[in-house]
Amino acid sequence: MATPRFWSILILSVFLSVFVHAQAQPQTIVLHAARLLDIDNGTIVSPGEVLVQGERISEVGSKVTHPMKAQTIDLGDVTLMPGLIDAHIHLFLHPGAEDLQTVEESVPQRTITATLAAKADLMAGFTAERDMGTEGAGSADSAVRDAINDGLIPGPRLRISGNAIDILGGHEDANNFNPAQHVLSNANYANNTDQLVEVIRGQVKEGADFVKIYETGKDSLVNGKLSTPYQYTEVQLAAAVEEAARTGRRVAVHATGEPGALYAVQAGVASVDHAYQLSDETMRIMRDKKIPAVPTFAIAEYFAEHAATPTVAEHERRLQELHAEEFKKQLAAGVPMAVGSDVGPFPHGTQAREFELMAQYGMSPIAVLQADLINGAKLLGWEGQIGALKAGYLADMIAVAGDPTKDISVLKRVSFVMMGGVVYRAPQSNTTTLPGR
Repeated sequence: MATPRFWSILILSVFLSVFVHAQAQPQTIVLHAARLLDIDNGTIVSPGEVLVQGERISEVGSKVTHPMKAQTIDLGDVTLMPGLIDAHIHLFLHPGAEDLQTVEESVPQRTITATLAAKADLMAGFTAERDMGTEGAGSADSAVRDAINDGLIPGPRLRISGNAIDILGGHEDANNFNPAQHVLSNANYANNTDQLVEVIRGQVKEGADFVKIYETGKDSLVNGKLSTPYQYTEVQLAAAVEEAARTGRRVAVHATGEPGALYAVQAGVASVDHAYQLSDETMRIMRDKKIPAVPTFAIAEYFAEHAATPTVAEHERRLQELHAEEFKKQLAAGVPMAVGSDVGPFPHGTQAREFELMAQYGMSPIAVLQADLINGAKLLGWEGQIGALKAGYLADMIAVAGDPTKDISVLKRVSFVMMGGVVYRAPQSNTTTLPGR
């Protein structure tokens, strides 16, 4: 005989099925706002309207077609713009002792945490992200990505890498623990070219969209200059790039300084993440090959403000100051930029701070926006699909109060989120259905 609990679960399952089915139904929506961001030209269109049919944009302008029985959402005095992109995140991390999370928390527990993080990021306006390693949770991020794609849970579009790749004794190899305890690395070991190829093939089998490699670490400051040992040679990295490319994938590297960063760009990686200090030759190659740096200023600021000791805090502040000065040199050298926050060790959904810091350290607000939306779409492999409000693009949009081309801090106050034509966040009492005109 069925129990009350059985019937409750059955009813809930039917409800969720109907909800997901309803969310997936194509619909026609007209969005109206006081302003609209034209990212290619770096200008504001006023007023702005977008016609959404199904999951894609059909028309954009000051005034668009209003089909019969279209749902019209008047967003009011806001700027309508493409959904934000974070090119460096960690869904499987949260604030606290990073190494202990990977030791004390099970992979199922961390996966549940990751689903909550994905929702927080989406509600903050990030509709596309690149997860730069699960930090010991293996390919569990592929399950989160797939659940989002299937409409089972809310979250941004994801490019995922599974575990990052590291050498024995490298950047993420449980270096703060007693070696006799044999605490597992937060990354997959690959100590030579053959092992790199083998690990990459395993990750591809498990669903990775790209490959993340730790190329430098541990960082130290010596007489005001960054010192960081490399982990792989140019030849080894080139083999990794070639193997990834065989299946249409690319390699991103954690590289804070030289000579590791130079080896990485010579090998043809997709991005150099962190990029604290780069040589003139590295910057030249990045400019010529259009390899973006992903600065990740927000995480360093957070670490400085939440350091365990004053000594650690001072070290983090000095690294940030050096990075900010080097960032100006990179901009002057023509190094392309993308926006990535390294969110995870600091709270998910708060990473719009990265935009402010990039502007504070030398970029104009529109340049930061273009780095995020144009370069970010390319880096994630969604060029021509996201990052702009154009006919044929996916209907990934947000609304913010004010003008982000003048005050980029408004990105921290998102009031509306749509992804793939589905509204996930909206102001109250602003939706009406009007006859076509």
